[in-house]
Amino acid sequence: MNRTARLCSVAAAGVLGLAIVGLVVGDYPVPARSAIATAVWDRGGEFDFVINSLRFPRVTVAVLAGICLAASGLLFQTLIDNPLVSPDIIGIDTGAAAAAVAILAIGLDARLLPYAAFAGALATAVVIFALSWRRGFSGGRLVLVGIGINALLSAVITYMLVRFPVERVSAAARWQAGTLSGSSWDDARTLAVALVVLLPVAFLLVRRLRIMQLGNDAAIALGMRLEQNRMAVIATGCGLAAIVVAVVGPLGFVALLVPHVARSLAGALTVGVLLLTALLGSVMLLSADLVAQRLFAPTVLPAGVVTAAMGGPYLLAVLRKFNRAV
Repeated sequence: MNRTARLCSVAAAGVLGLAIVGLVVGDYPVPARSAIATAVWDRGGEFDFVINSLRFPRVTVAVLAGICLAASGLLFQTLIDNPLVSPDIIGIDTGAAAAAVAILAIGLDARLLPYAAFAGALATAVVIFALSWRRGFSGGRLVLVGIGINALLSAVITYMLVRFPVERVSAAARWQAGTLSGSSWDDARTLAVALVVLLPVAFLLVRRLRIMQLGNDAAIALGMRLEQNRMAVIATGCGLAAIVVAVVGPLGFVALLVPHVARSLAGALTVGVLLLTALLGSVMLLSADLVAQRLFAPTVLPAGVVTAAMGGPYLLAVLRKFNRAV
């Protein structure tokens, strides 16, 4: 078994262990054996409501959302060849959030959220890509344009939160914090459908991304249509990030931190590294949600607060490392 396979096995064990902990701990403790039995086969028992209505959906959403965010971050970082890039840094998440907040603020059906978020993320990506195009694609230019678009969309969200009636925007404000509280099986199904559609596409794009890493001239010489493939990567990464924003709100730094850790452990992009990244995304989000629930119990923090607290110092450490290298 090679190194990446071993790391994937350890990460998968970590996901399983943290999921079990998520079923067991809480204000109403449940024995581990009873929690597993209730979740897997013993429905309708003493702990059915606590496990299958409250904890199991939340754990499932954390696992699926972590996979989506981490895979999205790896796609963007590899495409732009910059470990400091992620959909939340360059405005993709904010575009999805702006569209979703608009749906809530103007009082439309909340079931439109996933579609609005995906459309907002994709539209933001197209705008960023178009504004950063100057007789060719430049990763550095895309990052700068993305940071500017991110700031602009953040201002738009703030405007909507103060402009529309409080009874509408209060839900949007809570959602903006990025929380797994109240996660349902419908949320889990939405994420599962997105993963079934988009994750295989991400795996198929790995080979094309590896070719793109050889440089534009080499990729063109090998017969690759660069811009079409770049747009395919962007659309896939946007879809993975947008569906999470639609379901649980913005969760900062997962898409930034996890791919960097995975590459540090396993090396350059491969199918195995993408799988490891997805599993580590679940590990991070499960861990963050457990900390959010128990650190200041009975007060429950939004998971987004914890992911930011985990990711912020790591980002500063990475920036310091790059400054020394330069």
